[in-house]
Amino acid sequence: MPKTLTTLGAAALALTLALPLHAQDQAGAQTEELSADTVVATVNGTDITLGEMLVVRATLPEQYQQLRDDVLWDGILDQLVQQEVLAQDEKAVETKRVDLSLKTERRTLMASETVSAVAEAAVTDEALKAAYEAQYSGDQGQEFNASHILVESEDEAKAIIEELNGGADFAEVAKEKSTGPSGPNGGELGWFSKGMMVEPFEAAVATMEPGAISDAPVQTQFGWHVIKLNETRAKAAPELDEVRDQLSQQVQQDAVAAYVEEAQAGAEITRTAAGDVDPSVLSNLELLED
Repeated sequence: MPKTLTTLGAAALALTLALPLHAQDQAGAQTEELSADTVVATVNGTDITLGEMLVVRATLPEQYQQLRDDVLWDGILDQLVQQEVLAQDEKAVETKRVDLSLKTERRTLMASETVSAVAEAAVTDEALKAAYEAQYSGDQGQEFNASHILVESEDEAKAIIEELNGGADFAEVAKEKSTGPSGPNGGELGWFSKGMMVEPFEAAVATMEPGAISDAPVQTQFGWHVIKLNETRAKAAPELDEVRDQLSQQVQQDAVAAYVEEAQAGAEITRTAAGDVDPSVLSNLELLED
């Protein structure tokens, strides 16, 4: 039954959205007088409120989220009216499935409220500064500036190394022979740090001295590389504002995890012992029809 209702509601919404809709000019002018309890429709004496429309609006699929509110208005209201009509029908029985679904949904929503409150309270200037110091106060490692010549075979790469050791200019050879996109630029790759290059390339660069050319070809999935390490430098820590969003997410995740752990530690919890119930029972959805 819940799947049927959901499908009918979605179908009604899609149908309504396909039709030309009038703009809600007057609604915009009345916004200041409205509240979540404002009645927008009544079905056999049962009110449907603006708050219920807002909940539906907030949970629409992504493709509908991009539509204007004046376009969505009739579609959402039609969906709620149709659902209320069907919910009042004599065939609508509050089965065990319905009862359990409501309990589960309420539990999920209430838990989400707690998580949101904890996460929001966790992001303070002090918490962000502490997270920044913890992550960026130490050594950030090195950055490398390298060039390379990419060819298809190991023999080609070995021949190029001999040519370079004989005094050939690296940039000119790269322009002439490299098959990589950096070839026309003399093989220059610019600055990069750990994790930005494929592992064999990165490992080779880490063992080289500035100004050196790799004494053996380096193979990656792209082909065979002859590498020149131009220079190195200490990697600078980013400014706090550059990583504020990332740090905020980390602070929130840490705060929620700590809160959940503390809440569970303080709760009286009993669990079914392992082996007491066959896990395959999770596939027996017929139990919901009892």
